[in-house]
Amino acid sequence: MLKLLRQLFPDTGIVRLTYHKMWACMAAIVYLFPARKLKVIAVTGTNGKTTTVNLLAQTLTGLGKRVGMTSTVNFQIGDKVWSNRTKKTTQGRFDLQKLLRRMVKAGCEYAIIEVSSHAMTQSRMFGVKVDVAVMTNMSDDHIEYHGSFEKYRAAKGKLFKKFHKYSVLNMDDPGFDYFNSINRGKKVTYGIKKGDFHLLQVSSGPAGSEFLMHTNEGDVTVSLAIPGFVNIYNALAAFAAISTFGFKYEDIAKALSNAKGAPGRFERVEIAADFDVVVDYAHDQVSLEKLLTMCRELSEGRILHVFGATGGGRDKQKRPKMGTISDKYADMIFLTNDDPYNEDPHEIIEMIAEGISRDQIYKNPDRRVAIHTALSQAQPGDMVVISGKGGEEVIVIGDEKLPWDDRQIVQEFFKHMNQ
Repeated sequence: MLKLLRQLFPDTGIVRLTYHKMWACMAAIVYLFPARKLKVIAVTGTNGKTTTVNLLAQTLTGLGKRVGMTSTVNFQIGDKVWSNRTKKTTQGRFDLQKLLRRMVKAGCEYAIIEVSSHAMTQSRMFGVKVDVAVMTNMSDDHIEYHGSFEKYRAAKGKLFKKFHKYSVLNMDDPGFDYFNSINRGKKVTYGIKKGDFHLLQVSSGPAGSEFLMHTNEGDVTVSLAIPGFVNIYNALAAFAAISTFGFKYEDIAKALSNAKGAPGRFERVEIAADFDVVVDYAHDQVSLEKLLTMCRELSEGRILHVFGATGGGRDKQKRPKMGTISDKYADMIFLTNDDPYNEDPHEIIEMIAEGISRDQIYKNPDRRVAIHTALSQAQPGDMVVISGKGGEEVIVIGDEKLPWDDRQIVQEFFKHMNQ
C-alpha cells in the first residue's frame, strides 16, 4: 500500500509538496515565528555544512554571544550541546520551529541552521527569517530524490531566493555564477585566491593550519585547530558570515582560532597504539576524495580504509565512484555497511566494488567486524580511516535505528585487546 501511495503521490509531486507546505505554515504559526527574534545564519551546500555550522556556533560563543545551533550531528542551545540522533540534517517542520522557540526562551541571540536540499523542497524553512545565507560548495548528491543535478542545485537556490540581508558565496566553486545570479541580499565572497576574504599565505600540518587572510579591513592571521585544506574553506565561510554582524576582524580571528569544528569530521580517536585512527562523515565521492587525499598527505604508513554507502535507494550512482576513489588512495579496503536501511547490504557492497580494480578486498556487512578486522591489520605508522558515519550515534538497518558510534567500536577493540 505504501509503495502504491508513493507511486500515486511522488516525493516531489505537487500533492506531497503542498502537504509539506501546509504543515510548515501550521508549525510556524503554532510556535509564533520564533526566528523573528533571532539573528539567523543558514548554511547549505553539498559538503562542509556541518563543520561550518559548528565553527560559526563556536566562534560566536567565543565572541560572548548566546547561540543556538542545529546540524547533522549536534544541537546547541546556549551552554547545552547534545547529539543529533534523528538522522536528519534539517529537522522536520514542527521540530525545527520548536527548537527555535527553545532558543528564544533560553535567551539566544543567534541561531545557526544547517539546511539540506530536502528541507528547502519540503518547505521546512517556511517562516524562518534568514539574515545570512551561506553556500559551501556544490557537487552531485541526492540525485534520486531531486531527479537531476540542476533540480538539486535549484533546491539549494531556494534558500538564496528567500529574503535575507547577506549571501556568503564560494567564488572557487563551479556553482558560484548560479548562486551569484540570484539577486537577493548583499553578496560577500570568499575563496583561496579571490573574493572579499581570500588567502595570502598558508601553512598546514597534522595539527591544523595558519593562514594570512586578505579582507577589506586589512590582513588578518587565523590559526585553525583542525587540519585539512577543505577546513580552510569552511573557516573562510564562517569568518565571512560573522563579519556581516559588525564584529572586529581581530576578535573574529581570535575566537575562530579556538574553535574545534564538528565531532566526527576528521576526528582522531584516542587509542593506545602506534598507528592513527580517524573517523569522518565523508559520504560521497567528492568528500571522500578530499578526505583520503588529506590522509595520504598526513600518514607516514599505509591507509586502511573502512567504508560503505548509504542504502534506502539513495544516490546509487555514487557507489562505484566511491570505490574507485578508495582504490586510488587506500592500501587496504574494507567494504561494509553504512546505513543500509531496507536495501540488501551485500548488493550495496557489490555496487561499490564495481569501481575497484584490485582483487583483494575485504567484504563484510557487519561494520563492527570490518572495523575490528582493519584495526587488527594495522601496523606502526599506518592510518585506519573509517568513513561514512563520522560522529553519528545510530545505524539504520531495516526500519530500526540502533545505537552505534564508530569511535566507541574502535575503543571497544582495544579494551578487549588489553583484557
